[in-house]
Amino acid sequence: MNFDYTEEQQMVRDSIARFVQDDYDWDTRRAIVDGAEGMSRDNWQTFAELGWLSIPFAEADGGFGGSVIDLSVVMEELGKGLVVEPFFPTVVLFGGLVSRAGDEAQRTSILESVIGGETLGAFAYVERQSRYALNDCQTSATSSGDGYTLNGEKVVVFNGENADKLVVLARTSGEQFDEHGLSLFLVDANAQGVSKVLYPMMDAQRVANITFDNVQLGADALLGDAGSALEVVNEVIRDALLALASEAVGIMGTLNAKTLEYTKTREQFGVAIGSFQALQHRMVDTMMAFEQSKSLLFKALCEYEIDPASADTTIHALKVLIDRNSKLVYGEAIQMHGGMGITDELDIGHYAKRLMMINATLGDGSFHRSKFIEQTYAA
Repeated sequence: MNFDYTEEQQMVRDSIARFVQDDYDWDTRRAIVDGAEGMSRDNWQTFAELGWLSIPFAEADGGFGGSVIDLSVVMEELGKGLVVEPFFPTVVLFGGLVSRAGDEAQRTSILESVIGGETLGAFAYVERQSRYALNDCQTSATSSGDGYTLNGEKVVVFNGENADKLVVLARTSGEQFDEHGLSLFLVDANAQGVSKVLYPMMDAQRVANITFDNVQLGADALLGDAGSALEVVNEVIRDALLALASEAVGIMGTLNAKTLEYTKTREQFGVAIGSFQALQHRMVDTMMAFEQSKSLLFKALCEYEIDPASADTTIHALKVLIDRNSKLVYGEAIQMHGGMGITDELDIGHYAKRLMMINATLGDGSFHRSKFIEQTYAA
């Protein structure tokens, strides 16, 4: 089987790598993180001009028509640079939901502005009590005239601070834990009745807790069929898990490369510490962890290309493996750098923090291990 990237995929990969190398050094990223919005609007427009924002969307919607492998290429390279601009929440989550569930009018009006860089989006789905259970939803959307009235609260909304539009998961029928009766709604992030509590996560991503207090929505705010949103959400979550795994693989490879380079230059007892056999063995362990994770990522991508639903078990296994192997990689990277490995001035600790957040997003290792076991024995 040929695992080489196509010419187009290699071009995208090279363009992102050049951007990170030339325009996104560590000092630049720190300045962006410390800025008012925690992202660069100029960089976002650059992403749009280079076509990166169009990659996963269908050609009929103005996109590149890329596959999940194309998306994986983008996420891996963004991970290498610890890019904080909201590609994942806007393009993968928000855009993915609009692309899958929206009608032609919704896709035309929303995706065109996302691809052009004018609209930032977010997916509001987590609630205080829900943890990783998407069906545990208390936010409600009740019929009101020709539209709906939205009430409830969503927490840890990625890109919630800067989002112009939200896709909100709300219950239109049924009880709190029912899998049926969930619907998706397009909501203006600045609509009357929408309020936010803003805060940064430890990996510098900006999130928000968003409250909806009698927010009035028109009938055209409904995204897809009422009461059957969970199937669409699960499809987008499948894409998102592969995207996060790709980002994690990019980060793990970068941490290994930076640590290996450091062991060649840091001297102890008059010699480079990389000459110590014990450290060489540990570097081999982290390299094997990276390669193992990358191999399982490739397996999941190949299965997805054949039949997305058939890849579920492998994706659960991939998330478990990323959780385990990333801890080894960032733990060894920090230890080999010594105390400076956890300082704010050095990038090593920030790569570690991003891996920690990836491990906690859309289910941690324990959650996906349980899902893997359920699906394995069910088969």
